[in-house]
Amino acid sequence: MSDPSDDSTTLGASNAATEEQDSEESTMDQESLKNSAAEIPVTSNGEVEDAHEHGFSRDLKRSLPAGLGLSETQITSHGFDSTKEGVIESGPFQGSQRMQQKSGPVILADETKNPAMEKLELVRKWSLNTYKCTRQIISEKLGRGSRTVDLELEAQIDILRENKRKYENILKLAQTLSSQLFQMIHTQRQLGDAFADLSLKSLELHEEFGYNADTQKLLAKNGETLLGAINFFIASVNTLVSKTIEDTLMTVKQYESVRIEYDAYRTDLEELNLGPRDANTLPKIEQSQHLFQAHKEKYDKIRNDVSIKLKFLEENKVKVLHNQLVLFHNAITAYFAGNQKQLEQTLKQFHIKLKTPGVDAPSWLEEQ
Repeated sequence: MSDPSDDSTTLGASNAATEEQDSEESTMDQESLKNSAAEIPVTSNGEVEDAHEHGFSRDLKRSLPAGLGLSETQITSHGFDSTKEGVIESGPFQGSQRMQQKSGPVILADETKNPAMEKLELVRKWSLNTYKCTRQIISEKLGRGSRTVDLELEAQIDILRENKRKYENILKLAQTLSSQLFQMIHTQRQLGDAFADLSLKSLELHEEFGYNADTQKLLAKNGETLLGAINFFIASVNTLVSKTIEDTLMTVKQYESVRIEYDAYRTDLEELNLGPRDANTLPKIEQSQHLFQAHKEKYDKIRNDVSIKLKFLEENKVKVLHNQLVLFHNAITAYFAGNQKQLEQTLKQFHIKLKTPGVDAPSWLEEQ
């Protein structure tokens, strides 16, 4: 019969040997896992080569517990020169899908343009353009900057402005004459009524008062005809000055603004060309050349528009003023000559209709 103490000693030794063997197997499995993780080939871009991926998966499945599947794991590598950086993280089930990293540049999707940023960019461009134009204007006034001059076109513009001032003076004088003539006609009409009243009340001077009353009424009637011709002359010249010539001068103002912009960008390009040419200045020179060419095309286009408008304006001006000056001359001559028929014929020639005092214009029902 064996001693119970000997059996207990033998059983304890057996358990210790079993635990030591299990500990050695666990240690070997962990070392195998580390070595496998450390031996994962990694490309220069941090990718796991596909040739060794399946072998590593087999070793990993053997070393993991039975309850944890390989498809539930995710490998994250934080370094390429050390075996201690390999970390295994568990994650949600992804099926058979594998996460693959692709080498090459990263392309980001275009973001939606921000309206505020667009407005800010427009304000920036406007401020820069205003600064350049202001600097060009100041340089020209101080005599330091150069300006582009078209001698022929500038001469035509100066003549147009001078003629506009003269036509405005004629228009002002004609309006004064019309106002004074209106006052005279009103006075003559009142004087004729006074003579006619005295002709009825003074039997001794009945004929004399009657002659004067008829004369003043005739003068007032002829004056109204002359006044209609003068007013027509004023309206036509006013249309020529305030609309036709003014429209051309507005185009001239646009031409001058474009010319200033063109000279401002031309000056910038000349300054850049005089400076050094290196990697920093060449992009600026190319951009300045592009802007200069765009403003040059704009300048050439508006200069051509101004030339065409000046040509048509000259033809229209000659035609309009010729007719109006003939009307004014014939009406004044016939009035002071007392030729009532010629005065009325002059108005018919230019299709002028006089408005009868105290009579309203017919309604649209009466016209139809």
